[in-house]
Amino acid sequence: MDKELKRIITVLVGICILFVSLVAYLSYFQVFKAESIKMNSYNKRLWINEEKILRGSIIDRDGKILAYSEKEGETYKRIYNYGSLYSHIIGYSYREYGKVGLELEYNNALLNISDSTPLNELKNIVIPNTEGNTLKLTIDHHIQEYARNLLKGKKGSIVAMNPKTGEMYAMVSLPDFNPSALKENWSNIVEDENSPFLNRATSGLYTPGSTFKVITAVAAIEKTDLDREYECKGSTKIDGYVLKDYNSKAHGKLNLEEALVKSCNTYFAEKGVLIGKEKLGEVTERFMINKKIPFDLPTAKSTFPYKDNIGKTDIAAASIGQGKVLVTPLNMALVASSVANKGEMVKPILVKEIISPEGKVIRQSQPQTISRGADIFTANEVKNMMVEGVKRGTSKNASIKNIRVAGKTGTAENPSGKAHAWFIGFAPADDPQIAVAVVLEEEGSTGGQAAAPIARNIMIEAINTIK
Repeated sequence: MDKELKRIITVLVGICILFVSLVAYLSYFQVFKAESIKMNSYNKRLWINEEKILRGSIIDRDGKILAYSEKEGETYKRIYNYGSLYSHIIGYSYREYGKVGLELEYNNALLNISDSTPLNELKNIVIPNTEGNTLKLTIDHHIQEYARNLLKGKKGSIVAMNPKTGEMYAMVSLPDFNPSALKENWSNIVEDENSPFLNRATSGLYTPGSTFKVITAVAAIEKTDLDREYECKGSTKIDGYVLKDYNSKAHGKLNLEEALVKSCNTYFAEKGVLIGKEKLGEVTERFMINKKIPFDLPTAKSTFPYKDNIGKTDIAAASIGQGKVLVTPLNMALVASSVANKGEMVKPILVKEIISPEGKVIRQSQPQTISRGADIFTANEVKNMMVEGVKRGTSKNASIKNIRVAGKTGTAENPSGKAHAWFIGFAPADDPQIAVAVVLEEEGSTGGQAAAPIARNIMIEAINTIK
């Protein structure tokens, strides 16, 4: 009898454990997994519901229609008016291939579906929508098209934005793809070793080269006991590692300003070691390196692993934007914007407004400070150094007649091939309207030769056309 009772108790305990485990799993699923699975772009039930709704249009800042839907039989067909021009911003929405870009990130808004709560789920069933909302972007179609033409035939990215408001005027990544021709070209795109699906502006991680010296300059100014004088002999040895200036050119006696104007590697390498990894790391994180940048599209995190067990050579290399430092073009555009905006880094904005089918603005993005890279005095000092760099230094190919331009070039060594050419900057320097970051992958020539002229042309066009 006792054995029988024990068996019953054992079975009951087992059933209770299974029941509790099931309840725990269902609770975990509901809290942590249900929403992501529900909104997965391959969820067939989601697509069945979507096909009953006229998906909202996507327009540029001036109302130009970039993407829209039209009736085709019993469903709707998505139309992309400008082929590959917005492939990395708008993305695509296909039942066969899922969704990416704003089509994914703003799926609910484009379908006019309320967020997933029990009350909203009931509302969506009882009062189903038949027409979605419109997304109005901050992008200027003319500048977007102009920037892509400047990048044509190259690999890389251009980011152009308003440093005061965070509004993105252009965001180009090449190679790109045509979302209107995915069915015909899917295999070729997937197999392309140049990764046309990769949004280089937000997710491409590059060695920044000398553009990073802008951040090191901020750290140097803040380290008040640092001797800013230096004599450059064209090379230096740090822990047995020989580090050279461009073409081993000796710059002679320098202060911080002259070092930035002439982009002296040995100056920043030696001063970076004296600044120390903790101070340098603290400043880089204020410029959102090692941090997630809040944005309307997914972003990769720029990195400087200063908390690791790194030595003097690693710190020296990082101080000139080499070694273990990796950044996105978006992040470097924000670095330039922060200096331009008196040290304040404003959240980048891609979606300006969400507009209801009746034409009512139901959500509007507002400027929001996400970090302070430097105080106003330090930012102003670095800005003036960058202006001098355009006047008479490595950035002179970014100069614009009758406009003060601030900029910094970069030529980043690339272990897998030719050097990347960089430029970051803004204009007009005293009342910035446009900040840019340009990176040309494996360009082989310097940032001053290749990237600075592109940035100059974009700044001129933006100043002359954007209202």
